[in-house]
Amino acid sequence: MERLPMTAVPQPRGLATRVSDQFYLVPSMHLPAAAGEAFAVEFARFLDQTDGVGQSEQLFDVLSAFALNFDCPWISYGSLTPDQRISKPAPRDREVMVNYPDEWQERYFEMSYDRIDPIIKTSRKRAGAFRWSEVYNDTSTTEDERRVFDEAATFGLRSGISVPLHCPDGNFAIMSFAQPRNREFQNRTVTYLELAAFHFHLRVAKFANSRGSEEAPDLSLRERECILWTARGKSSWEIGKILGISVNTVNFHIKNVMRKMDTASRTVAAIKAVNFGIIEL
Repeated sequence: MERLPMTAVPQPRGLATRVSDQFYLVPSMHLPAAAGEAFAVEFARFLDQTDGVGQSEQLFDVLSAFALNFDCPWISYGSLTPDQRISKPAPRDREVMVNYPDEWQERYFEMSYDRIDPIIKTSRKRAGAFRWSEVYNDTSTTEDERRVFDEAATFGLRSGISVPLHCPDGNFAIMSFAQPRNREFQNRTVTYLELAAFHFHLRVAKFANSRGSEEAPDLSLRERECILWTARGKSSWEIGKILGISVNTVNFHIKNVMRKMDTASRTVAAIKAVNFGIIEL
């Protein structure tokens, strides 16, 4: 049975951005003869659509739509240094892109599951895509690590794959695709999602190399307070108790921060606030 860990954060540096490199980075794989003409058409459409995209967030939306062809409503992307965990603030030239349910993201950071996330551990050592069921059933996976999988399943995240994306400088990124059902991914599905992940990874790196420095958005005192406690893993109810305001008021300020940070996730907004130097953990 597959279980999903939370594996999403920031972005890569120092990568070549030639399209030809995309296929050089992909491990040797066999495309099944019966891969399915429909999937091939959708993948070609995905490549065409990304050509007209000029921002990482828009590219993430295109990839999200492509993943739905394989019944994957949730995806995440981000990079780490060789010894970094997900919750550690990332350099400002990195991205955070994830559409996992907010409740699971909050739980993951509240419990510091990045310390025991076996997907991160596996991605450091692997070069090709792998199913989460492989990690869950591996004899080297501890009961604590399996607990991350099991709890994630209670939030509806039950199966998926991760694609390690290693950089020449030792940094690496992780792209994950998740399903709400317990089922194995077919080989052809893994192949198409892995190719899409590499293409996305290289396009994001190209955006990072081409864009200039981004100015930090202006947050009010209350917005900074709310996003600070969000970054520390507190729920809206807990933040309300700490600051002496209502849950609705907390959510109002956090939504304003999300709008100013141009993200649909409070967790991503919190990490961006750290990256900009607006708050310190």
